[in-house]
Amino acid sequence: MCGIIGYVGEKHPKEILINGLKRLEYRGYDSSGIALKNRSDIQIIKSKGKIKDLEEKVNILEIIESNIGIAHTRWATHGRANEVNAHPHKVGMVTLVHNGIIENASELKEKLSSVNFISETDTEVACALINKYYKGDALSAINKAISEIKGSYAFGILFDDNEKLYAVRKDSPLIVGIGENENFIASDIAAIIEYTNKYILLEEGEIAEITKDKVIVTKEGKVIEKQIIVTDISQDDSDKCGYNHYMEKEIMEEPAVLMKTLAPYLDDIDIIPDLSKYEEIHFVACGSAMYAGMIGKTLFEEYANLKCYVECASEYRYKKVIYDRKTLVILISQSGETADTIAAMRKAKENSIDTLAIVNVKTSTIARECDFKLFIEAGPEIAVATTKAYLLQVAILSLLAYRSSGGKDKSFIDDAKRLPGLLTDILNKKEVLKNIANEIANSKDAFFIGRGIDYAICLEGSLKLKEVAYTHSEAYQAGELKHGTISLIEKDVPVFAVISDENIKDKTISNIIEVKSRGAKIITVSNDEAILEGEFKIVVPKVSKLLQPILIVPTLQYIGYYVALLRGCDIDKPRNLAKSVTVE
Repeated sequence: MCGIIGYVGEKHPKEILINGLKRLEYRGYDSSGIALKNRSDIQIIKSKGKIKDLEEKVNILEIIESNIGIAHTRWATHGRANEVNAHPHKVGMVTLVHNGIIENASELKEKLSSVNFISETDTEVACALINKYYKGDALSAINKAISEIKGSYAFGILFDDNEKLYAVRKDSPLIVGIGENENFIASDIAAIIEYTNKYILLEEGEIAEITKDKVIVTKEGKVIEKQIIVTDISQDDSDKCGYNHYMEKEIMEEPAVLMKTLAPYLDDIDIIPDLSKYEEIHFVACGSAMYAGMIGKTLFEEYANLKCYVECASEYRYKKVIYDRKTLVILISQSGETADTIAAMRKAKENSIDTLAIVNVKTSTIARECDFKLFIEAGPEIAVATTKAYLLQVAILSLLAYRSSGGKDKSFIDDAKRLPGLLTDILNKKEVLKNIANEIANSKDAFFIGRGIDYAICLEGSLKLKEVAYTHSEAYQAGELKHGTISLIEKDVPVFAVISDENIKDKTISNIIEVKSRGAKIITVSNDEAILEGEFKIVVPKVSKLLQPILIVPTLQYIGYYVALLRGCDIDKPRNLAKSVTVE
């Protein structure tokens, strides 16, 4: 959600900033802008809409000579999506870009009554506050301003009479990229990976003062020694590599990243923690990560005999939670920067409750602050709708459930070792999935039904159709059909029935017959070839129940992708959605 890139060096920053913004498009935005600076002038160019609109505008204007600049993609929060509200903002001597939300913006605005604000944004208020305190000492002005600001922020800042680039953050990610005779700031390493693989991670309240050959980091006036991190992410990781969309590429990468994630643990299962010492587990997450937690809950309850709860992080952070002393809170997040999940983690820690992170980004806030962490090896996930990261979250939860059960499922290790190969076979036989997508592409509604772990799978399958294909889709416990849901079934409405649990298979089949009698178009997704119900069948190999969702979910991801393709949707950047929700 929102993106920042900044540059100071020996090159003209225009192309670097525009390229960086393009690599941040996946985060979600509705306007963009750049600011270019030299010793005597600052030029700000902004545009509503796509980055290509900004680029066209930049290309027809006479651009000033410059070697320093900042740029931003904005997701509208305070104020409508228009050019006036787009970043960068300039007040007096200060030009600024901002990710986050200033919670006390209205209060600060009253204190700045002499300022003629032209936008509706909280960002312009922050800019004006820094300008109020700026008397030639940039660090002093920034420190005074952030001491008054409440909320989340990552700022990239320029001063008219200063040839340095400044950065500061709280609760929103921001890094400083280290190059040769050039340095950068970015909200995501993807924005600058074309230019450098080295960066400094800014902690809460740290201010970076950056020139082309030097970075000084301070906090409350004290210089902080910072470690330079070298990432193994390559530019190819952030490219489509011949695929039409990132989402398709990331689905097709699932077997490889699954093998990379599982392999170390399958060689030595004892390095996965045994959670059986806890009496209660809270899975806390948002969106798809929460649905992964629902699979985890089912597996932990059945195999490890542990009491489990799945909580939406945005609710958990505000509700009264009665903790048992032997409670573990498991936080699940791809980015590790999800604002609600961070707040939920901190709530648990304030209550002296153990926390465990399942996260993709190893330098993220959640990864750094949790007591324990297990990393998925998804690499960069660019498409807004998660696919491979979700699948790896499920895989780690499966490992944890197996380990915490004392290894009750004797087929688990062997099945896990052959899982990447089985998934490759499934994804290489896409024609049946494409045929189903063709059949349902024009449907306004779709339904997913299942029981137990199959219902948890249904939630993610349904979400994918909603996210990328804009198809109204609902997932229901199959046993709830007679409690109202069945009234929505009409002729030719697609109903996906997920059946992987042998113990309740017959119950779900009876529900299939119910909806079929009302004209529904049935698609069965199962590990049982003998199931005859349904016009269309997706059959996956049968493996340990602990691992079965890993073979089923990718088929539903691909159907969502292909329906979106047929409907002409913006697959990688669905409307109104953002990849990483770093504000409430």
